[in-house]
Amino acid sequence: MVRRYELKDADWARLAPLLPGKVEDVGRSAADNRLFVNTVLWIARSGAPWRDLLPERFGPWNSVYRRFRR
Repeated sequence: MVRRYELKDADWARLAPLLPGKVEDVGRSAADNRLFVNTVLWIARSGAPWRDLLPERFGPWNSVYRRFRR
């Protein structure tokens, strides 16, 4: 089920090869790239502050925010 503000499978298939952390990339792979992108989209579209309203399904707000800042 695709939730509001989240990427559809077709959109994700186009975006995934452009992100770091793929299996063929050197270093650590990012298994949660889709979740991270969906989190950033949720923040951008809802206008909510990072620490106040981030739903639990996206994980701890500070972890997501630190990755966003990097």
